[in-house]
Amino acid sequence: MTYPVASSTPANKPTSSHGAELDVQHQLCQDFWFPDGNIIVLAGACVFKIHRGQLERHSDVFKDMFSMPQPKMQSQIYGLPFIELYDSASDVYYLLKALYDGLYLKKPMPREFPFLAGVLRLSTKYLLESLRDICIAYLQRDFPLTLEEWDKREKTVTDPNGRYSPRDSVPNPILVINLARELSLHTILPAAFYDLARYGTSKTALGTVPYQPVFPPAAAVPPSSTVLASDATPTPPPTIRSNVFLSHEDLVTTFRGREAAQRSIAAFVSKELAERPLCASCAHKDDEDGRQCHESFYFITLNTLRSVGGIASGRDADPLFTLLQTIDMLHRTDFSDGERLCGLRLCCFCKLDFASAVNRARAELWKEIPAWFDLEDFEKLQKGESQSKEGWCLV
Repeated sequence: MTYPVASSTPANKPTSSHGAELDVQHQLCQDFWFPDGNIIVLAGACVFKIHRGQLERHSDVFKDMFSMPQPKMQSQIYGLPFIELYDSASDVYYLLKALYDGLYLKKPMPREFPFLAGVLRLSTKYLLESLRDICIAYLQRDFPLTLEEWDKREKTVTDPNGRYSPRDSVPNPILVINLARELSLHTILPAAFYDLARYGTSKTALGTVPYQPVFPPAAAVPPSSTVLASDATPTPPPTIRSNVFLSHEDLVTTFRGREAAQRSIAAFVSKELAERPLCASCAHKDDEDGRQCHESFYFITLNTLRSVGGIASGRDADPLFTLLQTIDMLHRTDFSDGERLCGLRLCCFCKLDFASAVNRARAELWKEIPAWFDLEDFEKLQKGESQSKEGWCLV
């Protein structure tokens, strides 16, 4: 999206109600500069001409602000009363876009994260509850409270060839954690921390480059500038985006959670795989004491330990994935016995018994995740959710 502006030439430079020029440099936001607008909003170096009723309709804060008695000699800009908001111009732009055009985010949405974050900040500050709830619902779609929703998310970021690319479809968890901390969005944190803990420690410590805002930063336009035509596209100066980092406390929390995730895989191997007894209905129990099933479980154990050791690149601290892979091994036919490709020789009863054990282990592991990161458990977080947030359905 291009940010259309008009320069502040002497002909359109803002003036007070007495005609005196105000000593400001500014940009007019043509996206939100309505001929019938009845109030001017200043934010940083940007000026918006909008409708007072649009703000009052959605926010009691703005309604109360406008209802306050105004001094008789109140200054005006462009012949209209004005309010100055001490928020970033981009956040104000995003809020107005959500109010006038609706909050519709496409998939994938990482590049639209600045839009979502801006609306969420100001809808929280100015008590626009419906917009705030929609923003939180979008975040919870990617950072959910339930294992079922997490598995659904993981499937959407894995292509048919098995390529796993969450950052193509889901915002970087460093940005999400920082936003959640800023606005006390506790329900987002467990899944966001778990997502981040799967990264290598050095990559996490180095932070991430923030997404380029759709709305470019407002640069003051000198009064002598030529007015841009409505179809002209201004070229903003190049900007250097510095990396965004976690706080030291959250960085340590992430590393501790990563260690806990790796330990959970080892604990699963010890409890469910190491010297696993045959199920009571094992079809091979009378055939060399169930050697085929025992050997198959030993093979699963070796492959699972590869994840703990980090041989399986990039997923060594993702126990939910690792446990799911053990179920996948039950159905694969691309293993080699030295002569040919084949599947594991587990009987169907031991397969079913082991798959049930894995599903139980994953459910228990999910419940443990908040404790890994010193957060409230999921049950408390779910109880704290308001009915309005639970009612939003995003497609």
